[in-house]
Amino acid sequence: GNNEGAGAWPPPDDLECYRSSTAEANDSFEDDTLVVEPDQGNVLSHIISQLRPGADLSKVVLPTFILEPRSMLERITNFMCHPEMLLPIPEIDDPVARFVAVVKFYLSGWHIRPPGVKKPLNPVLGEIFTCYWDFPDKARAYYISEQTSHHPPKSSYFYMVPGHHIRVDGTLQPRSKFLGNSAASVMEGTAILSILNRGKDPLKGERYILTQPNMYARGILFGKMKYELGDHSFVRCPETGLSADIDFKTKGWVSGTYNAIGGFIKNDHTGEILYELSGLWSEEMFIRDVKTGQKEMFFNALRSRPSPPVCRPLAEQEERESQRLWAKTAQAVKDRNHELATEEKTKIEEAQREEAAKRANDGVEWHPRLFRRVRGGPGGPEEGEEDLEWIINATIDGATPEKQAAQIMAIYPIVKGQKFNTQNAIPPRASQSDPSARPKELDGGQDDLIDFGDDSPAPQQEPSTTTHRAKNGPLIDFHDDMKKDLPGSAKRADSTESDDEFVDAQG
Repeated sequence: GNNEGAGAWPPPDDLECYRSSTAEANDSFEDDTLVVEPDQGNVLSHIISQLRPGADLSKVVLPTFILEPRSMLERITNFMCHPEMLLPIPEIDDPVARFVAVVKFYLSGWHIRPPGVKKPLNPVLGEIFTCYWDFPDKARAYYISEQTSHHPPKSSYFYMVPGHHIRVDGTLQPRSKFLGNSAASVMEGTAILSILNRGKDPLKGERYILTQPNMYARGILFGKMKYELGDHSFVRCPETGLSADIDFKTKGWVSGTYNAIGGFIKNDHTGEILYELSGLWSEEMFIRDVKTGQKEMFFNALRSRPSPPVCRPLAEQEERESQRLWAKTAQAVKDRNHELATEEKTKIEEAQREEAAKRANDGVEWHPRLFRRVRGGPGGPEEGEEDLEWIINATIDGATPEKQAAQIMAIYPIVKGQKFNTQNAIPPRASQSDPSARPKELDGGQDDLIDFGDDSPAPQQEPSTTTHRAKNGPLIDFHDDMKKDLPGSAKRADSTESDDEFVDAQG
C-alpha cells in the first residue's frame, strides 16, 4: 500500500524478529476454540452433584479442568504480547493513521489464549503479578497488577514502556454467571492507553479509551464445548474525535461463522465512516478504506508470533504473587490431577474467606498496596479516568527513560534479581480509626470472579514489618493459612459458596 490508510504501519526493522515471517498458515487449520477434553462429560455430573435442597442455582462451581493454569492478573498480559504493533504508534504523525494503528494493536491480542474453553484463576484480594518484556532496541516494558477488589472482582494494572512514550492504565471487572448450556464472562472495566508524546496536554498525552468484548463458553452441558468472543467493544480517542466500534459476532443458531468481527472507524465530529473492519479475530482481519474502496490485510493471527513476558523466578516472588500463590493449583491443572487442583484451589479460597472474616472482626478496611483511588471529577488531576477507580500509586515523571524505569521498579520488584524495597512495603492504611468501616467484600454482593490465568504460580513473603501484624493491622499472616489443611468434611461439593459464577450466554 501507499503511505496513507491502512498500509502505513510496517513495524520497524529492529522489531521484525517479533514476526514469524516464515510461519505458513496450515491448510488443515484446526479450530482451537473447541475444547478437547476427555473429562468434558463430567461437567454435567459435577454440576448435578452440587444441586441439593436450598442450593443457590446461580452459584455453581466449575470443575478444575476448565481452568487455565494461571491467574487473571497474568492473563491480562496477553494484550501486551504484540509489542511490534504498539511501539511504532507514537512516531506516527497523522492522527487518523495513529488511531488506526491503535485499533490494529487492540485487535492483535485476542488470538492469544489456551486451546479450548478455559477460565483463568480468580485472583485473591491483594494478589500481585509483575513482569517485563525486553525489546530488540534495548527498550523494556514493565507491567504491575493487583487485585484491588473481591466483591465485585477488580483487577487493576499498569503498563509502561519508558523511552517509547507508551503507558496503559486499566481495570478489569469480569462478571460471570452460569445458566443453561452456556456461560458468559461479562468483561466490564476500561483501559486507557496514553501516547505521552502526543496530545494537547503534555502531562497526560493523547488518550485512547478501550473496552473489551465478552467471553462465552458454549456447550457446557451438552454438545461440543466452544469458546467465543461476543458483543461490541470500543476504542475512542476523545481528543481527536475518532472512534472504532468493533462487533465480535457470535455464531447464530442457523447461519453465521465462528470468531467473526465486523466494525468501523469513524470521525465522531463529522459522523463520517473512514474504515470498515472484517474477518476473523482468530485468523485474518481486513480493513477497507471507505473513500478509496481499497481493502487490505490488517492483521494475520495465523502468522503472528506473540512475545510473552519474563517473570521473576518463583524463589524471588512473595507468597501473594500470582505464580507462586497458585503454583500447586496450576501444576495440578497441567498434570490433569483435578482432585489435587480442587484441593489446592480450595485451600487458597478458604484462607481468603478467613482473612475477610478477621478483618471484619477487627474493624479493619482493606486497602491495595500498589494502587490508590483515582482523583477524578471536574478539574481533578485525573479527570476522565474515573472508570479506572484505582491507579498505580506512583508518579512516573523521570526526565530520562532510565529515571522513569527506576521510578517504576521502585513500586515493586519486577525484574529478575531485583531486591524488595521495604520502604515501599506497606502504604498507609486509612481505616483503623473508623470503627464503622466494614470491608466491602463482606457486604454481600456476588462472588463472581473469573479465572484468567498464570503459567507459573507465585510466592510472596510479606515484608518483615507486616508478617505478624494481624492483631493490629489489616494484614494477616497468609502463609500459615496456606499451610493449614482443611477439615476432612469440607468437601467442595458441600459448599454453597463459590467463586465461579456465570452469566447466560444466549442474551
